[in-house]
Amino acid sequence: MKNNIQLKGKLGMYMRWPLLMSLLLVGLNVWMYFVNRKAGYLMTIFVVVYIVIVVALYFYNRSRVLDEIFEFSMEYQAVSNVLLQEMSVPYAVALADGRVVWANDSFWDIFSDIKRNERHIQQLIPELNRSMFPKEDMRHMELELECRQHDYRVELNMVSMQGFNEQESLLEIPEGQQYFITLYMTDVTELNSYIEENENQRLIAGLIYIDNYDEVMESVEEVRQSLLVALIDRKINKYIGDVDGIVKKLENDKYFIVIKKESYKRFEADKFSLLEEVKQVNIGNAHSATLSIGLGLNAATYAQSYNYARAAIDLALARGGDQAVIKDCHGITYFGGKKEQTSKNTRVKARVKAEALREFIESKDQVLVMGHRIADADSLGACVGISRAVKALKKKACIVMDGAQAAVRPLYDELLENSEYESDFFLTPEKAMDHMTDGTMVVVVDTNKPQMTECPELLKRAKTIAVLDHHRQSDNIIENAILSYIEPYSSSTCEMVAEVLQYIVEDIRIPQVEADCMYAGIMIDTRNFMNRTGVRTFEAAAFLRRCGANITKVRKMFRDDMESYRAKAEAVRMAEVYREQYAIAECPSDIENPTVLGAQTANELLDISGIKASFVLTIYQGKTFLSARSIDEVNVQVIAERLGGGGHINAAGAQFDHTDVDEAIRSLKAVIDQMIEEGDI
Repeated sequence: MKNNIQLKGKLGMYMRWPLLMSLLLVGLNVWMYFVNRKAGYLMTIFVVVYIVIVVALYFYNRSRVLDEIFEFSMEYQAVSNVLLQEMSVPYAVALADGRVVWANDSFWDIFSDIKRNERHIQQLIPELNRSMFPKEDMRHMELELECRQHDYRVELNMVSMQGFNEQESLLEIPEGQQYFITLYMTDVTELNSYIEENENQRLIAGLIYIDNYDEVMESVEEVRQSLLVALIDRKINKYIGDVDGIVKKLENDKYFIVIKKESYKRFEADKFSLLEEVKQVNIGNAHSATLSIGLGLNAATYAQSYNYARAAIDLALARGGDQAVIKDCHGITYFGGKKEQTSKNTRVKARVKAEALREFIESKDQVLVMGHRIADADSLGACVGISRAVKALKKKACIVMDGAQAAVRPLYDELLENSEYESDFFLTPEKAMDHMTDGTMVVVVDTNKPQMTECPELLKRAKTIAVLDHHRQSDNIIENAILSYIEPYSSSTCEMVAEVLQYIVEDIRIPQVEADCMYAGIMIDTRNFMNRTGVRTFEAAAFLRRCGANITKVRKMFRDDMESYRAKAEAVRMAEVYREQYAIAECPSDIENPTVLGAQTANELLDISGIKASFVLTIYQGKTFLSARSIDEVNVQVIAERLGGGGHINAAGAQFDHTDVDEAIRSLKAVIDQMIEEGDI
């Protein structure tokens, strides 16, 4: 067998090069015959002797070299096995079904308390199951897992076993096992601890604002104002100082803070108790001070952390204050915001926003106004109000609305039939896209979420966008808006528009039908002026009454028919009281306008003694809609946000992309349970 083995490659060439030299000597010998025949004879004798010696040495050394190679390979294999067995990195080989067929000593040292006959990988590492093994499309995988109170980086490789049984005579592999799984485990516990420690030492920038500084100062005697400010400063400085943070007062009501990331974890654990501590500061002031906190987390640079903090504080203020907002590269987290912010009586902000809106409208050729899908009275009224402002500034205005639901159809039909309005006063989303030009401005009302608008594609093409809304903002907002007027404490968007109208054009004249639309929006959103009403709400209503709003006509317009009333009564009768405080009901979907009826049912359930919040679900257009209502004890907005929705503290909603009401109710109950356990409600 050994005689049939041939040496190849560089070793074979090294063994044969003396034979190749003999060819050169033969050529030299021939040349010698032409020079001198006697010298050629002598050279021939020398070449023959040389060839005989070289051939003899070649065959003799080849046998010895082969012996040495076989001996080295055997020793090398033994050394390799020893090195692999004693390698400090845990290493194992498993079959496709997870059975371990071989592992080195370091691997078994980790599982020293387990018998080696338990050779299934999932018995050794429960977190590592077959579903995590490499597949044909990805033959190498890396993952980190915890095992025996240590962190390991595990590398998994797929090694083909094709032809293994034919080559291996000692090991029989079961049929159907086409590959091995090799497993390397690297202990990264110490490395992870250093990374975590370094991450905890990273600095975070933050901003703290006193939301109602002016109102609080006005509610206390002047001689005691400095004491009140000092007490608030002390609360803030102590809270931040307890975690070795830095506080720098920028203005009377603004603070800049720097803390470590590990300090944020403490704030997260106590749910930013500073928000409640500052409210307790009282030296006779009629209003409690509330704070807004913004933190920039997980930023690559300190400048980016500060920019995150500024965006977070803006969002906290836009949501009504009295809360902490944490923004990082992964998203936004909210804390607090359980109570409604006190409405401000000053109209300075409304005047400033109205002047800015007027400047933008005057610089454009036309304005497209749109609200949210399935427009309600507030959305329609706000659209009509903005269109009146645009017309007063001698510009063309169109409302983007894809039809009207039953609740607002009388107003919608009255506008359509009025000859004062052009045929393109109402545009479908498709026609609105055709009207879009560089000189077109888009005004969005009664929503600040792009996916909730009547035509989201319109926002992508518009270069100038303004937003007017009374819903609290979330992290999903219309980002490219050049003007954003959001007042969470306003009763309705129609209230805001009524104020803006009075500043855009002096002595503006509003037709009765438009005044009716705006008055209806305020009336519906306030439940006939019973919820979320303030001084400015009644002032806006008074302005609309002076413009000719017919309250009797509006009231008649929103009466229920007998079928809807019976459906609402049936939903109330079948309502489930969950945890003795939360009413959950399902509204029939076989009526003309189930979403409006669901909101009305939720309001009706609040009139029952002991009910803190009500939730009504109904199916409409292939989705499940949720209407959530409360009076003052429960923040239904944070509940709706966890379900993908939003709204106000006492009026919110959400949508589920399915029609399984039972599944939606289970999700709602799970969120309620979780928030109760976490102390959020």
